[in-house]
Amino acid sequence: MNLFIASLIIAICAMTALVAWVARDRSPLVEEEDDPDNHTLRSDYQSGMGGGSVTTWKVPKDPDAYARLFVPKNKD
Repeated sequence: MNLFIASLIIAICAMTALVAWVARDRSPLVEEEDDPDNHTLRSDYQSGMGGGSVTTWKVPKDPDAYARLFVPKNKD
């Protein structure tokens, strides 16, 4: 039984190290050459049970344009 538990712990550590190794270069900020005015942000959620989602947003690089996103449309 102890050999089984030790093997299980080693396998979990190996899988964790593999996931960390693969994800080390992934950045939530993806620069696109064709859109110099916006940042593209990516949110990647994996539930670990086969589900998850990837969402991207375009955010203006200009601070004034970013602030205008929060002003209601009917406001002068």
